[in-house]
Amino acid sequence: MARARFGGKNDGELVFVDFVGLCCKSKHARRRLGASASSRQAHRRFAAKSWSEIRAVLDLERAANASAKSTRSKVKVANLEDILSERGACGVGFVANLDNKASHQIVKDALTALGCMEHRGGCGADNDSGDGSGLMTSIPWDLLDNWADEQGIASFDKLHTGVGMVFFPKDDVFMKDAKSVINNVFQQEGLEVLGWRSVPVDSSIVGYYAKETMPNIQQVFVRIVREENVDDIERELYICRKLIERAVSSESWGNELYFCSLSNQTIVYKGMLRSEVLGKFYYDLQNELYKSPFSIYHRRYSTNTSPRWPLAQPMRLLGHNGEINTIQGNLNWMQSRETSLKSPVWRGRENEICPYGNPKASDSANLDSAAELLLRSGRSPEEALMILVPEAYKNHPTLSIKYPEVVDFYDYYKGQMEAWDGPALLLFSDGKTVGACLDRNGLRPARYWRTIDNVVYVASEVGVLPMDESKVIMKGRLGPGMMITVDLQSGQVYENTEVKKRVALSSPYGKWLKESMRSLGNANFLSTTVMDNEAILRRQQAYGYSSEDVQMVIETMASQGKEPTFCMGDDIPLAILSQKGHMLYDYFKQRFAQVTNPAIDPLREGLVMSLEVNLGKRGNLLEVGPENASQVSLSSPVLNEGELESLLKDPYLKPQILPTFFDIKKGVDGSLEKTLYKLCEAADEAVRNGSHLIVLSDRSDELEPIRPAIPILLAVGAVHQHLIQTGLRMSASIVADTAQCFSTHQFACLIGYGASAVCPYLALETCRQWRLSNKTVNLMRNGKMPTVTIEQAQKNFCKAVKSGLLKILSKMGISLLSSYCGAQIFEIYGLGKEIVDLAFCGSVSSIGGLTLDELARETLSFWVKAFSEDTAKRLENFGFIQFRPGGEYHGNNPEMSKLLHKAVREKRESAYSVYQQHLANRPVNVLRDLVDFKSDRSPIPVGRVESAFSIVQRFCTGGMSLGAISRETHEAIAIAMNRIGGKSNSGEGGEDPIRWSPLTDVVDGYSPTLPHLKGLQNGDTATSAIKQVASGRFGVTPTFLVNADQLEIKIAQGAKPGEGGQLPGKKVSAYIARLRNSKPGVPLISPPPHHDIYSIEDLAQLIFDLHQVNPKAKVSVKLVAEAGIGTVASGVAKGNADVIQISGHDGGTGASPISSIKHAGGPWELGLTEAHQTLIANGLRERVILRVDGGFKSGVDVLMAAAMGADEYGFGSVAMIATGCVMARICHTNNCPVGVASQREELRARFPGVPDDLVNYFLYVAEEVRGILAQLGYEKLDDIIGRTDLLRPRDISLMKTQHLDLSYILSSVGLPKWSSTTIRKQDVHSNGPVLDDILLSDAEILDAIENEKAVNKTIKIYNVDRAVCGRISGVVAKKYGDTGFAGRLNITFMGSAGQSFACFLTPGMNIRLVGEANDYMGKGMAGGELVVTPVDNIGFCPEEATIVGNTCLYGATGGQIFVRGKAGERFAVRNSLAQAVVEGTGDHCCEYMTGGCVIVLGKVGRNVAAGMTGGLAYILDEDDTLIPKVNKEIVKIQRVVAPVGQMQLKSFIEAHVEKTGSSKGSAILKEWDKYLPLFWQLVPPSEEDTPEACAEFEQLAPGQVTLQSA
Repeated sequence: MARARFGGKNDGELVFVDFVGLCCKSKHARRRLGASASSRQAHRRFAAKSWSEIRAVLDLERAANASAKSTRSKVKVANLEDILSERGACGVGFVANLDNKASHQIVKDALTALGCMEHRGGCGADNDSGDGSGLMTSIPWDLLDNWADEQGIASFDKLHTGVGMVFFPKDDVFMKDAKSVINNVFQQEGLEVLGWRSVPVDSSIVGYYAKETMPNIQQVFVRIVREENVDDIERELYICRKLIERAVSSESWGNELYFCSLSNQTIVYKGMLRSEVLGKFYYDLQNELYKSPFSIYHRRYSTNTSPRWPLAQPMRLLGHNGEINTIQGNLNWMQSRETSLKSPVWRGRENEICPYGNPKASDSANLDSAAELLLRSGRSPEEALMILVPEAYKNHPTLSIKYPEVVDFYDYYKGQMEAWDGPALLLFSDGKTVGACLDRNGLRPARYWRTIDNVVYVASEVGVLPMDESKVIMKGRLGPGMMITVDLQSGQVYENTEVKKRVALSSPYGKWLKESMRSLGNANFLSTTVMDNEAILRRQQAYGYSSEDVQMVIETMASQGKEPTFCMGDDIPLAILSQKGHMLYDYFKQRFAQVTNPAIDPLREGLVMSLEVNLGKRGNLLEVGPENASQVSLSSPVLNEGELESLLKDPYLKPQILPTFFDIKKGVDGSLEKTLYKLCEAADEAVRNGSHLIVLSDRSDELEPIRPAIPILLAVGAVHQHLIQTGLRMSASIVADTAQCFSTHQFACLIGYGASAVCPYLALETCRQWRLSNKTVNLMRNGKMPTVTIEQAQKNFCKAVKSGLLKILSKMGISLLSSYCGAQIFEIYGLGKEIVDLAFCGSVSSIGGLTLDELARETLSFWVKAFSEDTAKRLENFGFIQFRPGGEYHGNNPEMSKLLHKAVREKRESAYSVYQQHLANRPVNVLRDLVDFKSDRSPIPVGRVESAFSIVQRFCTGGMSLGAISRETHEAIAIAMNRIGGKSNSGEGGEDPIRWSPLTDVVDGYSPTLPHLKGLQNGDTATSAIKQVASGRFGVTPTFLVNADQLEIKIAQGAKPGEGGQLPGKKVSAYIARLRNSKPGVPLISPPPHHDIYSIEDLAQLIFDLHQVNPKAKVSVKLVAEAGIGTVASGVAKGNADVIQISGHDGGTGASPISSIKHAGGPWELGLTEAHQTLIANGLRERVILRVDGGFKSGVDVLMAAAMGADEYGFGSVAMIATGCVMARICHTNNCPVGVASQREELRARFPGVPDDLVNYFLYVAEEVRGILAQLGYEKLDDIIGRTDLLRPRDISLMKTQHLDLSYILSSVGLPKWSSTTIRKQDVHSNGPVLDDILLSDAEILDAIENEKAVNKTIKIYNVDRAVCGRISGVVAKKYGDTGFAGRLNITFMGSAGQSFACFLTPGMNIRLVGEANDYMGKGMAGGELVVTPVDNIGFCPEEATIVGNTCLYGATGGQIFVRGKAGERFAVRNSLAQAVVEGTGDHCCEYMTGGCVIVLGKVGRNVAAGMTGGLAYILDEDDTLIPKVNKEIVKIQRVVAPVGQMQLKSFIEAHVEKTGSSKGSAILKEWDKYLPLFWQLVPPSEEDTPEACAEFEQLAPGQVTLQSA
């Protein structure tokens, strides 16, 4: 489970390289039938060669940090930059003996399991330093007593002795100092130091880089005399550790002293080591005297940090595999709590154990310290984790009915502790209990099993330990939000609900909630406008509204109840570069999840999300009691006037309204700053006087010219930060009552910077005004617009805001608004340090920008419009969304497209230079417009520069799907790119096989093969060189994959990062539906990048799968620029990708919500710079080709990107313009006037383009590049790539500020070791030796593939064998296509299969697995048969055991699968034709299914059939619990009444029994008449008329039951 992590920036350290393919030193190759010695040696040689070539490692920042002093100044806010630089991911597990019998075997098992997790971790450039691994066990007293005996010390009194495992500084002098500090603290606390032990280690096996930072490792033994109780002893040791940490924090070596553990119960052995080396490094772990009844183990994969020893896990309480997305907010809130946490157990010493968080440590370390604080304050570990990582308990079918007390527990703590939200598998132990729990989304695999010897195992994968299956008596998996604990003292195993019930019953939470918690009832919306039209207009002008905001945003939301959809990209200047006034929100871009953690799916998996929020004082978390529940609970943060009114009347909240206006009587300068300080003081005073609700309001009866409103976001941020600094933030909530908030992005900003709720009074007034206007009334009367009442219009607006907020949260992978509040998940472009430090402290603002005075002037520019005589009587249109003359400048404007059409169609140099001139004279539009070239050489003749033909090979076009654009456009672009040797991209819609062979039938430019195109030539190919694999997996078949030159994994799209694609139903023609295996006319929504790429190591796995099926294709990963992308890029490079593509936020799209187009993602100039430089610093730049795209229009753009480090260049919108697009910006409506982006036949006939147009355009661009190179005096692109020293800031005056800082773009950390051409021409990265190679070297199998014969084989398989069968499928598909193979490959595997077993199977492959499988089994299978069954003599009941992992059958397009046992979460997601029988599944079964058939002979989890638009499901419901688990949005639920359906069901179960010997299946067949009525059939609308679902095909069956979905 390599999983991603978020933490703080390391102080000084090295940097590492990791190749997943190379670090599996072929330990398992011995048992392979064909792994001859020679092949192993070849592999080693290959490894050695690559290593020597990239041993580029820098020792960053070490010197600088040696002298850095860290002092605890005024409260420090968590800084996003610290957090971004520290991320990791991992594989974890535990082994525990239920009889509490300590043995050395448990430790050996944990070490073995760690070795089998090696592919889940990362290795350094020396192949021996790992990113970290470790064990936590109970203290091995036998071993320590034995040592004491040798030393002549009395043996330890186990009850009163604490053992510390300490990392000391390497330097002896520092170590002496550190020891004396430790001795002093223990002495002051009255503890006796019994002795120090040097931990025996074998440092010869430590990798070179790990040795550089290897600490001096010692154990300390102390005796605690004063305490008797274990908890008090642990608490005393905790205080000592905290005091020592505080005492050394001011020393230069302070950060080199680290306690792995200091406890009377547990001890942690860990280090920066590969997992197989851990046991050899610590001699103790090999010693038979080292005994423990349990062990937690952990293997880390850190994306970019030169890993540090202390960051290895387990931590002191937890082993954490995952990533906390809300870490910045969690740290800020923990810090605000420091003044209010009190508990009698600390005897008044609470202030000695602060701080509770450390922004410079990793997210795991911080979660660990929060859990440890709760534990030491007297909570059990289970309770601590239920508070910190709650499950999705709302609307939970089982909890609310059977365990209401658990719901009360969560409801009580919801207002006390914001959830630490993000994907996580947590293993924990305090020495008495061992347990594991999973986050609310279940996005980390966790399997467990128990043996007859009373040992329980939990691990990220099955097969990590050799196991005698006949001894296993239970097998299962942790589902979302579940927990399992082992009580070592009583030997009990508690499964999920038992654990939670015990915790929840410890206090009367339900009673307290009833007495003290108040929920805010819904107030009615107003039914008339409050102000007259002129007053509304003046306010809209004063607060910065434009007519687009009102008409396109507010009115659309009011009439339709959803956010407006738009298309193309965001091609206006960043707010800071614009000459028009912008609202403050426009300087913020939303952050989004990519790679290191997943976005989640608000549309189909909304059940885990919640917008609830509590207002009021958050009491002392350490003490439980009814007073903590005295809060007001809101169902969402959007308030109407009535709800705000009732809050203001609440007697317990004592609300205080603070007006937010600043006075400019004495001039603008300094006025805003002065007022903000006053506002903060006022808030401070209000809270000290007992107010628990601060309302910041910009409402006033009369607007005054000299008292403009402070931008509300600035006011909220400043008050929030001020109250954190003064320790008062927990005592009050902030609510914004404002006119300056109407779009979802604006709500998100206010909440992200500290507001708990918002009342958008002017937006609601605007909705009412719109509904009452004559125009609207007439449109509704004439039926031109659906009729809505005035209340409904406001309700719609609020509904749209809420769903928009859910989408914004989900992009970052956050499920709860309460965790998003104050989490600052934004980046800033264009605000200076002064503003950021005051109100948005901790957010990244890398280019600087406005001062407070400049911001005040911009605010004023709107305000004055409300008072000037000549202001128009209606709102101005700034042209931010649609282009309009006199409005904001758009990069893609009609003038530009006309000039470009003229140039490519007339083929005249002079026409192209007019186009160039137009671009050169444009206003500043993007960051690169602020820099210019400078050269240290004299110009050379153009003749000496590399040819245009060689330059165009670096060009690619964007990933535009066939469906978003028409067939004509898609094929013309592909043909043009193939003519010039560039690369076109298929987008995410699959590809018609007719396009894969060159044309030979062209006459006069026309070909009968592609009759709709003109201007063709013989030899043209319409294939896309880059074929895209996106989250919808539309059209991804084995044949599609093997016919690609490159495969692109789409993680994010520039126009809407963190979201999936959408194709409106009217664009899904029969042709599109056939390519995508879906139904015509049904809208296609692809999920966010989530299902099999939800962490860095799952992405590494998908890269492995693609290399497996097509070893000749390079694999590229498409990312979008944001702060922290360098970290992500390093992880992707370690994951063995060949190409990394970085898109800017200005990329285009066929359809997307406006707020996504406008407010997410960053400029590629910053993303490219960060990725290029981080890769160089980590020694990884030579491994990958960097490609960049977003708003490219000319040769200047290409050279800028080259100087910043890019090897290849992508052109998106401009390629469409060159083929004829006229920028009508109506792609999402299917009405494109020139047939470029429409599927309508009559419009497509108007398509004007020919491939030659595009060829001409790219040749012009290449010639322009040559011209500039000649002027600079360079002969080839290779010579300038990465040369930021050739760029200089342009002398240009911006309208808004002179304080932009471009140093980041112009900085440099050196050049790659190889030239760009060498990097581009290197071989495809290899997966190393794999099991498929052995099978493919078998003569019989080769003969069977070659001559279509049948063959039978049996072979052993282990969990380190991943993507098995993928390569064989690729070989078959390349030769025969998806359906042409007539042979039979019958292969049986014995054992535990690794991830992606049987991926991309083709027809003719019959695969049988006897054993069990991990995640992604059957991914993308297109045919054949897959049977999974447990071994013969088993000790558990197969239908109750989980035998395959999560996300099986993802994106399958055919074949059959039979599983005897249960599957994990997300079974058959996006299945489009496969048929499956399985005996139980987890949550989200059949999600996004578009075809095929799934039969479940057992229990399923929640949210069945969400987004299922095709195919059928049959589910056995023996205890009548299915109905509440089905997502009724699309499918209807009925009994199996159609005879054809009954036959289909029965014949599949018969086949299942025959193939797997299923006992459950035979029982059903034996009593068919009893079981048939217990099956439900799930039918989406597109299948309602099929014979399987519709009884009317014969006659109406008697007693038919249909449950219509509501």
